[in-house]
Amino acid sequence: MLNSLFCRAAWRPSRAAKTALGLALLSSSALGQQVNQSLSIGDLSSGYNREMFWLALWAIVISIIIFVGVSWALFYTVQKFREDKNDAAPAQFHGNNRLEVTLVAVPVVIVIVLALLTVRAMARLNPTPAGAYPVTAVAAQFYWNFEYPNVKVDAAAGTGLVTNGNEMIVPSKTKIAVTATSRDVIHGFWVPNLGGQRDAIPSVKKTWQIDNDKAGVYQGNCTVLCGASHANMRFKVIALPEAEYQQFVSAAQAYKAPVAAAGTAAAAGYTIFMQGKGGAGACAACHRVQGTAAAGQSGPDLSFFGSRRTLGAGVWEGADVDTHLHQWIKASSSIKPGSVMPHYDGSTQGYPTLTDQELTDLEAYLKTLQLPDEGNYWMKISALVPDAPVPAAQNPTPSSVNAITSASTAMNGGK
Repeated sequence: MLNSLFCRAAWRPSRAAKTALGLALLSSSALGQQVNQSLSIGDLSSGYNREMFWLALWAIVISIIIFVGVSWALFYTVQKFREDKNDAAPAQFHGNNRLEVTLVAVPVVIVIVLALLTVRAMARLNPTPAGAYPVTAVAAQFYWNFEYPNVKVDAAAGTGLVTNGNEMIVPSKTKIAVTATSRDVIHGFWVPNLGGQRDAIPSVKKTWQIDNDKAGVYQGNCTVLCGASHANMRFKVIALPEAEYQQFVSAAQAYKAPVAAAGTAAAAGYTIFMQGKGGAGACAACHRVQGTAAAGQSGPDLSFFGSRRTLGAGVWEGADVDTHLHQWIKASSSIKPGSVMPHYDGSTQGYPTLTDQELTDLEAYLKTLQLPDEGNYWMKISALVPDAPVPAAQNPTPSSVNAITSASTAMNGGK
């Protein structure tokens, strides 16, 4: 599977594909457009980044001292022992034990100091402190699921843990114990503003701490080449103040997917989601929706899909979600290369062809999957942090959308 993905990534596009791709890149709503936001390991609101800052500062200071010392010795020696000022043969100091010991001891001392500082930083950052808030990040080609081991669904709403796909909600000013693992190949979890990166390895669980003193929205990315859409495997971390976070938790625990009114488009979409078409292609086989019989584990959790502002693991945001949702359900890999979600256009064996109306019904159902206002984390962060990089409503022109679809279709061999 992985080999085929790399082969696809190495495919050389035709002239038509290159032209279409160029149009897409020039359009106002190109594939993977992101809201302007700062990705920085210099964000000192994070304890991890503060520790790394001081460690780097020590290394920089020592490097400056070495540079100044060596430069002074060089210029002093060149000036003092200029040939036009010294006619006599230069004195030989070969075998000067004191000088040789000094030349060896100084670098050794520098390495020991830096090693001790590094070990101290590792001792502070690697252990997960008692009371750290646990979150499990499960990676797959090409999305993330975030599970909350301490947040169980209320009995009246269903069973299992509160889970969200591609959007990780955490309390600010709190140590977060992130446990990363993978369902297929090796992926990498990294949110530059919150802490260091870790590999997500199949059948292995790695736990470390991240934190941030500021409520806000932070961009995360996969950092290990994991296939054709590695660059499009993104996620958001929304850090809320403790009180607002607890409101989200309470709402999420009690959340039960709403029942669509009979005869509505959402009701028709619910039937397709649960049962498929003609008994085949049920979305519930791969996706979970809290409070329903849908308990699939091979795709992102869709329980709060209507409240999310991202699609395709963060490839599209804001109004672009509505723009691309129809084509995403119909044939996801035509707009996100490498996506393993089956097509509903008749090209995937065993999966039915859905009409435009049936796709619209599915969209209508998915949009009903919304948290109540008290649990809507995007609404909360918009109100609390006016300058937070919340995905804004974007209105791509039809020509730009067509350019993207044409480019992606061409890159996938016209499929």
